[in-house]
Amino acid sequence: MPKTIMALLMLVVFILAAPAHAMRAIGFAEYRLPAEGAIALPVTEDGTLSGIAAAVNEETGGSLKLALSEAKFTGKVGETLTLFGVRPYARIDVIGVGSETLDRVAAENFGGRVAALNDGSNGAPLNVLWQGVKRAPDANASRVALGFLLGDYRFDRYQQDRVDSALRGKVTFLGDDPSAADQYNNDLVHLASSVYLARDLAAEPANVIYPESFVERVRDAFKGLANVRIRVLDEKELAQQGMGAHLGVGQGSARPPRLLVVEYNGGADEPPLVLAGKGITFDSGGISLKGNDGMGRMKADMTGAAVVSATVLAAARRQAGTNLVALAALAENMPGSRATRPGDVLISMSGKTIEIKSTDAEGRLVLSDAVWYGQQEYSPDVLIDVATLTGSVSRAVGEGYSGLFSNNDALAGQLTAAARQAGEPTWRLPLDPLHYEQISSPIADVLNGSSGRAGASTGAAFIGSFIQPGQVWAHFDIAGVDFQEDPLPTVPKGYSGYGVRMLDQYIRDARSDGQAN
Repeated sequence: MPKTIMALLMLVVFILAAPAHAMRAIGFAEYRLPAEGAIALPVTEDGTLSGIAAAVNEETGGSLKLALSEAKFTGKVGETLTLFGVRPYARIDVIGVGSETLDRVAAENFGGRVAALNDGSNGAPLNVLWQGVKRAPDANASRVALGFLLGDYRFDRYQQDRVDSALRGKVTFLGDDPSAADQYNNDLVHLASSVYLARDLAAEPANVIYPESFVERVRDAFKGLANVRIRVLDEKELAQQGMGAHLGVGQGSARPPRLLVVEYNGGADEPPLVLAGKGITFDSGGISLKGNDGMGRMKADMTGAAVVSATVLAAARRQAGTNLVALAALAENMPGSRATRPGDVLISMSGKTIEIKSTDAEGRLVLSDAVWYGQQEYSPDVLIDVATLTGSVSRAVGEGYSGLFSNNDALAGQLTAAARQAGEPTWRLPLDPLHYEQISSPIADVLNGSSGRAGASTGAAFIGSFIQPGQVWAHFDIAGVDFQEDPLPTVPKGYSGYGVRMLDQYIRDARSDGQAN
């Protein structure tokens, strides 16, 4: 290929690798009832207008109550209505919040629903009113703003007809908590931007995000942050480490594999939490080729790697007082002339041999080397891996939950609680000696498939085979929640970034409540 054409192609890739979507301008102010413009407000399901709704109704001379009655608006959770020209307001967005005391997730969902109603494309500013409702102390305006940003996300960079975020109207949240602005600016905005990063990486096409460009995108995100060290193991270094499983997945592609290592040292001399993520930037199935139907979504088979990288990014940006390591096990699974075949035997970093039953069970292979590396290099007190590992998991728990597996009941309980609090639910599934028996191989130490029907559990057992005795460990199978077909308040249709909020909450609860010194 001529050098000029190659240079142009590299320039195009560089341009496409820029961040996909800027966040809208956010501000906070002490509560007051705006005199005009566009407003959004909660309405409770109590049969009467109270709090903010009552104040707005009085300001409109009773027109709000009349309009809600005509529309048969009840205020039940999730019910929405947009009214235009109800003087003195140009626009009123009304969101039902039910009759129960609102927790943090409910506040975030309210914010997400506001974003879904008003995308700011007309450039007009928006005032979001958050006062006069029964709510928990942490369900404040900063949580509403976080939910707004999460619900406002879009990935439209490859569309000619897209909204310019710089031209969208500013959003001001009016509430009664003076700490909301600081909580948002010094903390939650970093969580939102990290979720955006995970979603962007998953949504990008595989000709833009592959092992090497994934590394550069993440490196750029961490640029300038304190207490961060980034290392990258290329194919030569993977070979030196003996990572035959990881190399075996990537050797069928012209794009070489990588292990991205992000260290954040915000604590004392404590053992780190190691987060390992499956990073298959495109999964064709290899020699065990997938069918064409749905293969395009396999560009997001690296969501686990995106999630663990983004989780550490959120902690680094808020300077959390703990030590974290993200391991992104990156490879492209292609059926090239050097590709691993069914029946082959690979030697992992641990020394265990792996018989290949299917080259389409590749995520567990890269993770087997990543989790072993994490244990050998860092001696973590807790190790958690995240992967879009199996289709079986959504058949087991449905599409609203991730599957959680762990060898430690206390850790499983902490993670389940964190997931619930963050609004990213998980459900613990069994991991028993039977599942380990089902991945025995007649010619090697372990088989990367099984004859059993509990595919999510046997996939977890495979990774668990590379966990050392005494190592506290959990595995999240997020294959059923990485893409949201039907939008949720804080997750528009598309790639969800599931796991960043849950892991961030676990870090806050179990590892550190403070800031790094």
